[in-house]
Amino acid sequence: MLRIGLCDDIADARLLLEDALERALEINGWEAQFFQFSSGEGLLDWYAKHLGELDLVFLDMEMKTLSGIDTAKRLRALDDSLQLAFCTSYSDYVFDGYGTGALGYPLKPPRQEQLEEVLRRAQAALLRGLDEAYIAKNGDTTYRLPYQTILYFTSERRKVHCVTIERTVSFYGKLDAVAAEVGKHFVRIHQRYLVRIAAIAQMEASEVVLAGGERLPMSRSCRQAALLAVARSALEGRE
Repeated sequence: MLRIGLCDDIADARLLLEDALERALEINGWEAQFFQFSSGEGLLDWYAKHLGELDLVFLDMEMKTLSGIDTAKRLRALDDSLQLAFCTSYSDYVFDGYGTGALGYPLKPPRQEQLEEVLRRAQAALLRGLDEAYIAKNGDTTYRLPYQTILYFTSERRKVHCVTIERTVSFYGKLDAVAAEVGKHFVRIHQRYLVRIAAIAQMEASEVVLAGGERLPMSRSCRQAALLAVARSALEGRE
């Protein structure tokens, strides 16, 4: 299911776009959940607290306070894997969007074939990005967490907490299953901790120090395997 954000300072424009997208989705057998925003500032404030909870955002270029282009640049700074598309009433504005990596530039009122093309590109980009992000589910909420933002996973009873640079996301699961999914870029340092190797700044006798200074316990049983994994990763990085 695609999670689609619609950002336009005109309510009727948002409703019109959502209706058009629903028709395009239905024809192709796709499903989506929509989130509406009346300003770029509102979208940015929300997304900073909900990173990875949108797959695709349609931005109106001509919003009053913060333009769609400026909003897109700030979204890119938060999450460079978020898919973007621009909507505009004037074809001249299309050139302003180049450089943001947008999937498309549907003109208002949006035509179905334009929207279908954007949706197809978004689906394809998400499939390509599955190898670069961890997908976690908590109830009805799905989180897309780019590996490069993850510091470590830690388990507590039946829950796993994914600690990223910006926030912590919790979900039901087992750390062994997470370790099997994320692969060689992460290393087990303790029964309760799975750390992204690139986030490790230093390894001590019984602790791992992360780049930001946080210290995590390292068990004696995991120490040798962890040292080997970190050394192997460093060698591969030099090749």
